[in-house]
Amino acid sequence: MLPPADRRVLLASSAALIGVASILAHDGNWRAVALLSVAAALGTVFLTTNFGYTGAFRAWIARRDGSGLAAGIAVAMVAAPVIVPVASMVPGYSGFEAPIGAPLIGGAALFGVGMQWGNGCGSGTLYSAGGGSRRMWVVLPFFCLGGLLGSLALPAAVALPAIPEIVLPRILGPWYGLVATLLVAAALTGLVLGRGPRPTTAQLKTAALIGALAALAFTISGQPWGVTTGLTLWGAKAAVVLGFDVANTTFWSWDGPKQALMGSILAQDSSLMDIGMLLGATIAAARMNTFRNQASPPFRGLLGAAIGGLLMGIGARLSFGCNIGALIGGIASGSLHGFVWFFAVLPGCWLGIRLRPLFGLSV
Repeated sequence: MLPPADRRVLLASSAALIGVASILAHDGNWRAVALLSVAAALGTVFLTTNFGYTGAFRAWIARRDGSGLAAGIAVAMVAAPVIVPVASMVPGYSGFEAPIGAPLIGGAALFGVGMQWGNGCGSGTLYSAGGGSRRMWVVLPFFCLGGLLGSLALPAAVALPAIPEIVLPRILGPWYGLVATLLVAAALTGLVLGRGPRPTTAQLKTAALIGALAALAFTISGQPWGVTTGLTLWGAKAAVVLGFDVANTTFWSWDGPKQALMGSILAQDSSLMDIGMLLGATIAAARMNTFRNQASPPFRGLLGAAIGGLLMGIGARLSFGCNIGALIGGIASGSLHGFVWFFAVLPGCWLGIRLRPLFGLSV
């Protein structure tokens, strides 16, 4: 039997999830209810399996163990057979595509530093915060603030010279584009694995499940799953509440961001999925009796969390996403920017790993 404290957390988080679903259902938005359910499932899977990208990058760079990172790439390979052809051939569906230039490369490197100091990426921040991590309760608001700051800088950044989007299915057609995408992803997996250990059966099963859920989210929403757009919106909403004139900045005057800022946080798909992941992870943690068993890090750990969250937010906005949106979403869409993001994040991860002891974190 669960302790009373965990029962209260379980009841509160379950009631919150049901409440959000009820609001959406009352408006007849069953598509959003389905998307919320998929996001809650993702939060549950990530938390119960401790699946993540931050530790996987660190294991590869520091110890040449690419098994976790290979499993992370496998998520994209599972989702790609759905995303690539559907985005290419079905009206109303689109993949994640981005130009390759200084914002992508610099933003990814910045994200890599922040990821190692914050000790979690976009998805890791969400499911760990939902699971009761005191560190991630600090990372999350600073991630949102960083996303807002990144949105203010993005219009000037995208005006810099860059290589236009290179999308394999657009060049080769949907089916040959899919084959090329999977071959490039397989080559990247081979590079990551080298002669080191291979992913375990459990890792591959988790990757397959997350990839299937990502593909399902795509079929419901019309675009790949992303995390950081929702966090950026939360930062902008908070700034508006505090009296800042966000709406008249360039980024928030663009059609998509403008509509998101004017609407409910439940109306934007990334924001809705972020809420679902948080609540799904909280429910899972309460059921496992781990939500309350989280120690608060020392001051320098909290300082690293704050700086790391800020850098991740800025970097993710400049590089068009995080491990989920830019890396997995880009690869699963057949966009070469996803593969470039992988290599661009490595120098930042390397630097972040070397400086982790400053914040009381192990290498």
